[in-house]
Amino acid sequence: MNEKPGFWISLFPLGFLILSLSTAGYLFGSGIAEGPAQILLFSAGAISAGISRLRGISWEKIEDTVLDSLRNVLQPILILLLIGALIGIWIRSGIVPALIVWGLELLKPEIFLPSALILSSVVSLATGSSWSTAGTIGVALIGVGAGLGKPLGMVAGAVVSGAYFGDKLSPFSETTNLASSITGVSLLSHIRNMARTTLPAFGICLLAFGFLGWGGSQGETETATGPVISALKAEFQISWVLLLPPLLTFFLIYFRVSAIPSIFIGILSGGVCFVLTQSNIYTNSLNFQDAASAAFKNLVSAASEGTKVKTGHTVVDGLLSRGGMSSMLSTVWLIISAMFYAGIMEGGGMTQVLAEKVLNWAKARGSLFAATVFTCMGTNLFCADQYLAIVVPGKMFKEAYSRKGLDPRNLSRCLEDSGTMTSALVPWNSCGSFMATALGVPTLVYLPYAFLNLLSPLFSLITGWTGWGLAGKNPELKKELS
Repeated sequence: MNEKPGFWISLFPLGFLILSLSTAGYLFGSGIAEGPAQILLFSAGAISAGISRLRGISWEKIEDTVLDSLRNVLQPILILLLIGALIGIWIRSGIVPALIVWGLELLKPEIFLPSALILSSVVSLATGSSWSTAGTIGVALIGVGAGLGKPLGMVAGAVVSGAYFGDKLSPFSETTNLASSITGVSLLSHIRNMARTTLPAFGICLLAFGFLGWGGSQGETETATGPVISALKAEFQISWVLLLPPLLTFFLIYFRVSAIPSIFIGILSGGVCFVLTQSNIYTNSLNFQDAASAAFKNLVSAASEGTKVKTGHTVVDGLLSRGGMSSMLSTVWLIISAMFYAGIMEGGGMTQVLAEKVLNWAKARGSLFAATVFTCMGTNLFCADQYLAIVVPGKMFKEAYSRKGLDPRNLSRCLEDSGTMTSALVPWNSCGSFMATALGVPTLVYLPYAFLNLLSPLFSLITGWTGWGLAGKNPELKKELS
């Protein structure tokens, strides 16, 4: 009884997940990714496993597919934990506070939001990593925005938009390389073609943040930022030496050093900066041995549990009391839960049955583009992983695009416009959960302001229905395959 499951049977676990996540979203709000989503993903996976067992599929086979799914996310989990440690160390060593102080002193409030968008875009283009961008410069920009009195949802929306601009267009981005390879498109051709939808969307995004950010007098700004700067300078020694770890980390990632060693070096260099600039709080009152022990304990605690800052200033304490590997554990739990569900659905053949149903509906070019966009978005919603949101639809639709004589660059761009860009908009997706944890702003709070992420799928749909920005068609290929 190992033939393909029926459509309605395959749809049942997905329907349960949709209904239960919708209910949990209403009941728990932005806290859904802190546990409820994980429990529901495991429950949907258990239902899928039960259906597969009733159809005669052995538990060993089901388990193998789950383990295969988990192997695919081991690297992101390691990166996630290391970024948690990096945030804790960079706060404790004064790197993030220094960036906040300099940002408050240099950036004017009326241009802060577009500046945050551009700065995040430049860093993510250079590094190819939205996670590294949000976990480093993004944390600092949140602090600057709070000091300037900007709504944190808007600031986080600008950071996320900029971070995913580079994640999408950088030749160093894992998702960019994945989308081009899964569709058989050369990397540079893929990037050039994505610019047709990404640059107009970015222009609209820049104008929107310029409009939202305008306003406020210089006197009001100084009144708001003065106490924040004073509190930071009282707690931390601000030195230009603190620029070295961020520059070193971005330099390593830019020159294609793997993310894990690059981030680890960023952690170590942050620890060195702590010794050079902040350890006087121990050496002034303790002998060398006791001071060294206290400093070591402080650094290890910051890396594992995060930093707890008590300056007496509520805004500063809230901004800087974060980080640590432990802060990422709910996201790790979420990724494991999502892979459990996705692995069982694929191993039981249910994912394939649902995919075939979608392909049967997508007859015209516009409907094919729409099917790709919504399949990518659905995968982000219900499999909670951006890599799956590129790989699964990429494999599903590759032949369909060929049969319609459509250049594969259209598919690779569509995968990025919808798979990469909407991953950060789902609270229980690994990307949405990471952005919320790293920036300290719930996903549903920044979602309305993540303009680039919202606009990109829309531009793909417009391309499909109107033909605007469509990559070259191949009529001969269509004739040959039809």
